[in-house]
Amino acid sequence: MPDVIFPGPEGRIEGRFSPPPRPRAPVALILHPHPQGGGTMNDRITQAMYKSFVARGFATLRFNFRGVGRSQGTFDNGIGELSDAASALDWVQSIHPEAQTTWVAGFSFGAWIGMQLLMRRPEIRGFLSVAPPANMYDFSFLAPCPSSGIIVAGGADEIVPPTAVQKLVDKLRTQKGITIHHDEIPRANHFFEHELDQLMKSLDNYLDMRLAPDSPIR
Repeated sequence: MPDVIFPGPEGRIEGRFSPPPRPRAPVALILHPHPQGGGTMNDRITQAMYKSFVARGFATLRFNFRGVGRSQGTFDNGIGELSDAASALDWVQSIHPEAQTTWVAGFSFGAWIGMQLLMRRPEIRGFLSVAPPANMYDFSFLAPCPSSGIIVAGGADEIVPPTAVQKLVDKLRTQKGITIHHDEIPRANHFFEHELDQLMKSLDNYLDMRLAPDSPIR
């Protein structure tokens, strides 16, 4: 799990990168929660998602948004952070250009950034969105959402009400050509404090289904 530093829009960006284990391995980009709420690439959900993609043979990158850890710059309300994510994906593609597909995974604020990124990058074929802050940010840019994915939220989330996530899911499910999975984990709060195992089981089951050769979702 080498430490990496790569150029971003505001200077250097700090990350952790697991190189592709084979030619044409897919790419996964993992995005951490809100920098002003203490979010970093070492957040336990961010790390767990990273490990899940590494175990499946992806070239996997997690990184600190601007102003976090050793990444330069200052918090930019999501605008600059989206540019950071685009630069991170550019960097992986520059050293692994033969990747056939890309996935993006994000937790909370990172889920919001990840879903914006997939609107800009047609190579992103799947997403994992954990506790997307549907009550705090506008998700109407997902019109239409270009790829299938899973949204997982806590049934006892005290920051993002489950009803707000359900509304987002319902809206995305009216769109043709994509399939949106949705799991609500009972009793889980926003940080899945005691339900990390259940969260990862949900995400792992979904990845296994999507990555199977006979997956109904392409």
